[in-house]
Amino acid sequence: MSETENLARTVLRAFEAAGKMLVTAESCTGGMIAAALTDIAGSSTVVERGFVTYSNAAKSELLGIDFPIIEANGAVSAEVASAMAEGALAHSHADVAVSVTGIAGPGGGTAQKPVGLVWFGLSAGGTTTTENSIFSGDRAAVRRQSTDQALTLLLQGLTRLK
Repeated sequence: MSETENLARTVLRAFEAAGKMLVTAESCTGGMIAAALTDIAGSSTVVERGFVTYSNAAKSELLGIDFPIIEANGAVSAEVASAMAEGALAHSHADVAVSVTGIAGPGGGTAQKPVGLVWFGLSAGGTTTTENSIFSGDRAAVRRQSTDQALTLLLQGLTRLK
């Protein structure tokens, strides 16, 4: 069993035990977080929905993010990760939201925002926090590491509800 599958099973068990639901808002992972969770039978008791908002228009239309936030900070930023998590929670019936926006590569990086930079948002219990990581490896590795970190963050979000 992969680390991702182990994490996903742990998330599902913890949320089910707590009677809580989760939502994902994904950009660079393109649905990998939701897929990791829904690959497991019985996940519908925990996964309320997932948003794949790869384009800026999707971030605005599906999550309600104002374009000036994206324009001022760029899609790969703490501000957008925060707005994605808050928007996912507002547009769902979930208790905890995680968001991911980053540069998986191999192109698209800059000196300020290198390939591998990923911002995460976590919204639960009335608070939203962000964090970032710079992952190494190819596109697949960056996306896989981002998925694992997002699953770990979901567990942290659940503790905010207690």
